[in-house]
Amino acid sequence: MIKKILFTLLTLQAFAFAEFQSIDAKEMMALHEKGAAIIDIRTPAEWIETGVVPGTTKIMFFDERGNYDVPKFMDELQKVVKDKNQPIILVCRTASRTKMVGQFLAKDMGYVNTKDLAGGIMFGWMNSGKKTVK
Repeated sequence: MIKKILFTLLTLQAFAFAEFQSIDAKEMMALHEKGAAIIDIRTPAEWIETGVVPGTTKIMFFDERGNYDVPKFMDELQKVVKDKNQPIILVCRTASRTKMVGQFLAKDMGYVNTKDLAGGIMFGWMNSGKKTVK
């Protein structure tokens, strides 16, 4: 009986804490076709420089100086992602910023299906020959 209770508690704990993981471009687009939101958190200058993944919503998290405005970001995110269970895929230049933001969304804000594009737009998207849109 104690083993069953312990197993149940451990299982519930696993579901209580959101997971954050990296995925490749193919998986990202497959999830996007099923309703996942692709959120590019880079700066406007970066969006202009490289373009964005088709179907992306642009919501800057860090500005050019590394500053951020969490309430503003969350307000914009909640306009796109209405449910904390909806899959979110974050994109930045090389996937370093998305790791921080993804962990924040998963662990602190309760988004249970948060991922990032492994390698970011440069290595995970463009280096594999995929096109961006301006």
